[in-house]
Amino acid sequence: MTDDTCLDFGRWCQAHLQAVEVALSRWVSADANDGADHDAPAALIEAMRYAVLDGGKRLRPLLVMAACEAVSPTEPTNHGGPHQAALRAACAVELIHAYSLVHDDMPCMDNDVLRRGKPTVHVKFGEASALLAGDALQALAFELLTPERGVDPVIQATLCRLLARAAGSGGMAGGQAIDLASVGVSLTERQLREMHQLKTGALLKASVMMGAACGASTASARQALSDYGAAVGLAFQVVDDILDVTADSATLGKTAGKDACQDKPTYVSVLGLEPSRQYARNLHAQALAALRSSGLPDTRALQALADMVIERTC
Repeated sequence: MTDDTCLDFGRWCQAHLQAVEVALSRWVSADANDGADHDAPAALIEAMRYAVLDGGKRLRPLLVMAACEAVSPTEPTNHGGPHQAALRAACAVELIHAYSLVHDDMPCMDNDVLRRGKPTVHVKFGEASALLAGDALQALAFELLTPERGVDPVIQATLCRLLARAAGSGGMAGGQAIDLASVGVSLTERQLREMHQLKTGALLKASVMMGAACGASTASARQALSDYGAAVGLAFQVVDDILDVTADSATLGKTAGKDACQDKPTYVSVLGLEPSRQYARNLHAQALAALRSSGLPDTRALQALADMVIERTC
């Protein structure tokens, strides 16, 4: 079931984006480590902050917060309990995403010079600093999930497990390895789907499941949210492939047409442009159907985020 009253999605997004941005700015800093007896090198922190702050859609943090609200609708936002755990989880997911982009853009991988409308981290700070900044962001993500106080240790462990699995060899890193090995290789639609379920979809799905783990839900609701996250995660990549051939670099904030130039298999190259658009619409429908089957009282924010994934232009 879903509350039929209208959600002011713009206001909802603004509130959560502001909370996430403030938290990221606070936690990605030289003196953020609770109980640390030393400060991090200023140059390293500068590169980390450059990689994380003031850019990006923040879809993953929004999915975390929306899923938490879906399973804990009566908890006041940002006043302890599930939502405080969710804020940490939201920032941790974004740190993992940011680290992956820093490494993905490096010359040994995709060798890109533009990200979020500005020079990539290795262009701005050098390759060694970019590598270290990515490493440090990854470590910081798990530090955020394990505070000494305020989050139940069982929830901490669950969040760490979900994020580690989504980011590791059976998730994002594994998908990236397949992607690098697939340059110039013809993939079937099934092979392409399996690659992107790991490379892109795993972290997006984990965002949903981490938000749900911050509160209490039934097994059937968690399965429905898992199905929703899987559909939204794949839809995001399909739309990304479409935008790579239909939008320009200024709009995207990154180099347009790079997949084709590097001879990488995409949904557009495998299915064609219009079939890819239809596939994205089908995945959107699957995501909404999963929410309807969840039995959760209010999934409006998750619905709106699924709409945003399909309708985005950058």
